[in-house]
Amino acid sequence: MPDFEPDARLVADTYPITELPLCQLRLMDDARFPWLVLVPRRHAVSEVFELDEADQRQLWREATTIGRALLEALAGDKLNIASLGNVVAQLHVHAVVRRREDAAWPAPVWGHGRAEPYDPDALAAMRARILAELERLDLGSGHRWTDHQGAGDPD
Repeated sequence: MPDFEPDARLVADTYPITELPLCQLRLMDDARFPWLVLVPRRHAVSEVFELDEADQRQLWREATTIGRALLEALAGDKLNIASLGNVVAQLHVHAVVRRREDAAWPAPVWGHGRAEPYDPDALAAMRARILAELERLDLGSGHRWTDHQGAGDPD
């Protein structure tokens, strides 16, 4: 959907990485945690059950496939996948790679301390790593990745 826009709070807190078959993939601007946010490109949807069955399957495929790849690539200990929506109602799914030594372990990352924004070099490196992992994945629809390098970057 060409006129799809993620919620302004997601735009403010995340960087766009690429477009998946269903979701816009974004990176949370908190360098303490490898934290992806998947936003289905569907209007007026706030709950997973509001998606049709095909989109529900695709959302789960994207979240679990990408989450697993990042967990393995970053040698994480646990993958947290969640859809909360208490602050931002627009449907979005968090996929967070956790490590036993991370700042919040074993508690959830939400609301833990202050976010540590990515510096430009770390952001570029994380974006490149995510895109490199995506290149080897099959998420359906004969997808070709679009790098959103620079989109949403701070001045």
